[in-house]
Amino acid sequence: MSTAKLYPPSKDVKSANPLPQLVQTPSGLALLELQGTINLPEDAEGEVLGNVEIGRIDFPDYVPDAVGSAWMNRVHLFVGQHQRLNGEVKKLPKAMAVVQRRQNKVVSGSGGEVEEQGDNLEVVAIVKYKLLFSNRPEPVGTANAPA
Repeated sequence: MSTAKLYPPSKDVKSANPLPQLVQTPSGLALLELQGTINLPEDAEGEVLGNVEIGRIDFPDYVPDAVGSAWMNRVHLFVGQHQRLNGEVKKLPKAMAVVQRRQNKVVSGSGGEVEEQGDNLEVVAIVKYKLLFSNRPEPVGTANAPA
């Protein structure tokens, strides 16, 4: 059996995490659920190109300071200049915590300074929503596509 201690997020530590940032919606962080595969461009050797923008998320019905959640019924994911996925924002049945491994720290206590031992995890964020795109993309003209 393996155990790890779990800590709340620290306010002063910035991580140089190579993973993409979490999706931010007007109501908080969200997971992105796609039904299918995203084919990323490759170089001549067949390696996937790095730092490629997959798309842009748009909440067309969102109005700041508006009451209610009607804006959650429609969200668009523009893929390139010619495709748009239509989806919706769904509340997760149970919130999920995003955690990351953290370095052992020196803790000051009544017995002096002691370095933490073992595996330690830190909560990075709490996710309460998901963006669900379950239909095929629809074509859009370049005049309607985001810049």
